[in-house]
Formats: sequence, C-alpha cells, structure tokens
Amino acid sequence: MTQAEPFSERLLRALNDGALCLMVSIGHRTALFDTMSRLPPATSDRIAAEAGLSPRYVREWLGAMVTGRVVEFDPESGCYRLPPEHAASLTRAAAADNMSVFAQYIGELGRVEDDIVACFSKGGGVPYARFTRFHEVMAEDSGQSVLSSLESHILPLVPGLTARLEQGIRMLDLGCGRGRILRRLAASYPNSRFVGVDLSEQATAFARGEANGLENIEYVACDLSDFDRAAEPAAFDFVTTFDAIHDQAKPLNVLKGIRRTLKPGGVYLMQDISGTGHVHKDVAHPLGTLLYTVSCMHCMTVSLAQGGEGLGAMWGEEKTQEYLRRAGFRSVTVNKLAHDVQNNWYVARP
Repeated sequence: MTQAEPFSERLLRALNDGALCLMVSIGHRTALFDTMSRLPPATSDRIAAEAGLSPRYVREWLGAMVTGRVVEFDPESGCYRLPPEHAASLTRAAAADNMSVFAQYIGELGRVEDDIVACFSKGGGVPYARFTRFHEVMAEDSGQSVLSSLESHILPLVPGLTARLEQGIRMLDLGCGRGRILRRLAASYPNSRFVGVDLSEQATAFARGEANGLENIEYVACDLSDFDRAAEPAAFDFVTTFDAIHDQAKPLNVLKGIRRTLKPGGVYLMQDISGTGHVHKDVAHPLGTLLYTVSCMHCMTVSLAQGGEGLGAMWGEEKTQEYLRRAGFRSVTVNKLAHDVQNNWYVARP
C-alpha cells in the first residue's frame, strides 16, 4: 500500500491535468487568455463581456482555471487575475512559447478515441479525413516552432540558402498542410518558385485561398506513396518536410522520391521528432508521453489507414538516419535548435 499510494496520487494529478488541458485549449480558442492578459483583475461578467462570450460558461471555465492554479481569484473583490508569468506561456503574444496551442491536441485526439479503440481490435488505421482540426492545430504548432525562427535559425542551417532563394530557385515542401511556411517564403523571395504537396484536399484548398495573389506558389493534394517513381527527376533545388515523413504510408518511397527530384547540388531539410526509437531512453524526453500518444492516435494510425508502414512519430534518430542512407543521401548532418525540444533538423545531400 505504501508503494500504491504515490501512484494513485499521480493518477489523480493526471486526471486533473488532462481536464486542465481541455480547458486550456478552450481558453486559447476563445481568446480568453488573451483577453485576461489585457485586463486588470476583473469579475467573470467583465471578462465575459470583454471577450464577447457567455457569462455562465466563462464563470465555469474560470473555476477550472482557479482550481488548476492557472488563474488567481480574490474572494473579497470577486475578481480574477491571470498572472503575467502565466500569460507568458498561454497567450498569442507569447509567440514561440504559447503552450495553449499544444493543449488543443488533447481534444482533437479525443474526437477519434472510439475509432482508435476499434483499431486495437481489428487493426488498420484511422484516415486523415477523420481529424477535422488537426491540420489547423498543426499550422499553429509549426507557426511557433518553424515560422517564429525561420529566418533566424532554420534557413541558416543550409549555408548560402538565403542568397540562392533571393536569386531564384525551385523549392518543394511535402506534407505542407495549410502552407503557412511556403507563403512566408514566397512573399519574401519573389524570384523563387514554390510547390506545396499534402494528402489533405481540405488543407491544400485552404492554402490556395490564403495565397493572396502570390503567383510564385502552388499547392497540390496528392498521396506520396509512389513518390519514388512519380517524383519529377532533377526538378527542385531545395526540398523540405516539417514533421511529415513519419506520417507517410511509405516513408522510404517519399525519401527516395526526394532524392530523385533534387537537382545536382540540391539540399533536403527535414524536421522530424527527436525520439530515440528506444522506449527506455524516451522516458527522459520532456514530451515523451505526449509524443507517443500523438503517434498512437494520429501519426501511426493515419499511415496504417493507407495500408502503410505505420512508423509512428517516435521512430527515432537511428532509424531516420538509416532511411536517409537507404534513400541515397550520403551526407546527413543532425542539428538541434534551442527553442525546439521536440525535433531534430536534418540537412541531407545526395
């Protein structure tokens, strides 16, 4: 019983924290955190009025925030306060440090729990189309981990790349989602041409709608399972994937296609999860449990739904490097960025 009690207490904390993630997600999506960060201590009615939301729902949400030690409450004045040190991790002004963006994954994965449970019995997978908001959340996620440091940290991983983009090259982004990264590059480098490819028709349609007259960019909805044969030979100077390879049905085929479509002297930049591929080592990963959960309930199952390999997000650096070698990349450099504990950044050349 002495050993059982601490574990029982840990599960109680997990239940509370899981519930808190759902409410943090709601606080982000309704902009309640942003609203409170701009207000002095205020009543629930004042907060609701400023946010344009239902007072009854806001009051109940604040109950979860107070008991979750996120928001402070003064019983004498009846006022709630979001401390600035908490707002620094919860508001859109936090840029790369907004943790409420990640909280959205919990609710989104919960949508497919019944489908995942069925897969445990019958095998197979859950198709990407079942994840109604996943590409929206991923766009926000990449906005923090990629867009926030695109010019300062990511493009410099490839020496001379920005100069080549200014002169004019062809770039391909596979698994582009809603295409925010490509739009940023297309606007910054008008002499270059950009192509984004994603499995989701919905995501690529959204991306086209947001292109805002950019004539040097196009988006294509496509299954990349046969990319090793379908890729246009020697067509692109620069190819990227941002947390996308491990989701593919045939990841090695995609990597072989990238090798095929690179021009001589071309470069492939790959962002992918920094797991080890060994569960006993991944215990030390600060996001280990979350990443295995996202893998089980999205990355792995989406691949399996296409009859794919089902690598999963935590396939690990060793296997990643093995796949890159098998795809024909002879030079691979692994980089880590201080602001991104979740990913490795691979610079690969044929």
